[in-house]
Amino acid sequence: MKEIYLAGGCFWGVQKYFDLIDGVIGTEVGYANGKTKKPNYQNVCNGSGHAETVHIIYNPDIIKLDRLLEYYYDIIDPTSFNKQGIDEGIQYRTGIYYNDKKDTELIINSLENLQKLYKKPIVIEVEKLKNFTRAEKYHQKFLKKHPFSYCHIPNYKFKEVKNKDMSHYVTKSNGTEPAFKNKYYNHFKEGIYVDIDNNEPLFSSKDKFKTNCGWPTFSKPIAENKIEKHTDLSHSMVRTEVISKTSKNHLGHVFNDGPKELGGERYCINSAALKFIPKEKMKEEGFGKYLKEL
Repeated sequence: MKEIYLAGGCFWGVQKYFDLIDGVIGTEVGYANGKTKKPNYQNVCNGSGHAETVHIIYNPDIIKLDRLLEYYYDIIDPTSFNKQGIDEGIQYRTGIYYNDKKDTELIINSLENLQKLYKKPIVIEVEKLKNFTRAEKYHQKFLKKHPFSYCHIPNYKFKEVKNKDMSHYVTKSNGTEPAFKNKYYNHFKEGIYVDIDNNEPLFSSKDKFKTNCGWPTFSKPIAENKIEKHTDLSHSMVRTEVISKTSKNHLGHVFNDGPKELGGERYCINSAALKFIPKEKMKEEGFGKYLKEL
């Protein structure tokens, strides 16, 4: 197991958020990188210089540190040092604190990539961990015990995190989402299906057909140059994997048991790898030239 310490506003919400992520084995909230050892909550509120911080223990075989940091960036304002939502004060600053020096290069590279998305400078504090003290018992898992209490993280972020987790598992780890319990398996509105990460058009609703397999199925991609096919020998089977050519995301598999009148192929694709653009929004979202494919 590995660990990282992240500060980003009130630690109640940050802990709840990371507890939802697959690969996170455990969390605890505490106070880090202040002037004194073993502060209590009153000390922190009265200027001890500590940051409200979440200690995250994670399994690197399931989730890497760079991915954890991407989740972290999604719930903070990285251009604001000591104000997150209505939380304001030095104890609410943004910070990444590490014990393993080997993590520093990855953290710095991650922040450099994040900076490309902002005009304002990124001001997240990056330091070796020091003076970490576990917070009082009543602070641990606070929002689990008091679900209607204050939280600076919008509620929709907690709902989104599980969807993002499944998309990452499918597209980056060649995973498969649950059959019949995914977004598009029984979805037949007119429009196109694009890559979840880069909006590259992949499939058209015109080529989607009903099956009992439990996943979205298509007779062909919207264009052959949008995908790649590779032999997949996993799980003691011989299958043909379908990959997005531009993002290299795993999409699903293609089989030769599709309807003969549609060409005989069945592209079995994970909903978590796709985003649907309805016909009425295609033009305004820049996909007007694909209307002819419907």
